[in-house]
Amino acid sequence: MKFLWSQITRVIDRIAVASSDPLLLCIRLYWGWQFFLTGKGKLGNLEATSQFFGELGLPLPKLNAVMAGSTECVGGLLLLLGFMTRPICLPLIFTMVVAYLTAHLEELKGVWENPDGFVTAAPFLFLLASVINFTFGPGRWSVDHFLVKRNS
Repeated sequence: MKFLWSQITRVIDRIAVASSDPLLLCIRLYWGWQFFLTGKGKLGNLEATSQFFGELGLPLPKLNAVMAGSTECVGGLLLLLGFMTRPICLPLIFTMVVAYLTAHLEELKGVWENPDGFVTAAPFLFLLASVINFTFGPGRWSVDHFLVKRNS
């Protein structure tokens, strides 16, 4: 029985390891594109975004709108490519934390009383995708991996 269990866990481990690169690719492609579109939307409607940021009480709302939009737009493209993945995830994570602390503060405050509100808030999946890519890297199917392999 012990031998059988060890064989089963070894096969499951191989499947899990083999699926990590396709999973990371899917996360990068989907959420990189979503970040790009969100950032492009902010930059394309800069006046409305600036006004919204001002209503949230953010200082220098136009500058913050440009910074958030640019971070999401450029960061999304870099994430899509898997280029500079870990470094670009840091400002993306920061941007999503700021989104929680400003536009989604009620959902953040209610994380324990209303976890559904927290996880369904707009920044959650963007934040999760950024944390996953920061933690695990872009995977083998990325520009980062190609550059590291090429320089080794």
